[in-house]
Amino acid sequence: MTTKILFVCLGNICRSPAAEGILRAKAKDRDFEVFIDSAGTGGWHVGNPPDSRMIKSAAARGIDISYQRARQVDLSDFYQFDYLLAMDLSNHSDLLDLAPHNRTCDIRLFLDFADGDVRETPDPYYGGAHGFEHVLDLLERGADGFLNHLEDESA
Repeated sequence: MTTKILFVCLGNICRSPAAEGILRAKAKDRDFEVFIDSAGTGGWHVGNPPDSRMIKSAAARGIDISYQRARQVDLSDFYQFDYLLAMDLSNHSDLLDLAPHNRTCDIRLFLDFADGDVRETPDPYYGGAHGFEHVLDLLERGADGFLNHLEDESA
């Protein structure tokens, strides 16, 4: 059975598209059957590609996210996905507020699956290049931990 994962950040142009790309690549390397998408809680960037700085930083790690387009979280996402993985506590809170009571998905903070004390993925949008690299490091750890979680669940 294919696990369906939706990554969620604020505008869907930095963190969640990068998480989508990283998890897709790592899942492929580990032969996991997953469907992965990303969305934002806000609709400011709908239809736009990811931030050019994130595209460049991800590409330097062999991850192509240039084809992705931003979209906003939709009510159907709470039923179509197994996991809605938020990038920070604010996104997590927004998802819980939007979630219907009979939702079928698990809403979690993505970095809760990573090793370490960091629970929130910082938004690199207003920072420099170092912020994008730091976010990618965190997302890679989260992706490894999440795939370990899926492996444990299926065992």
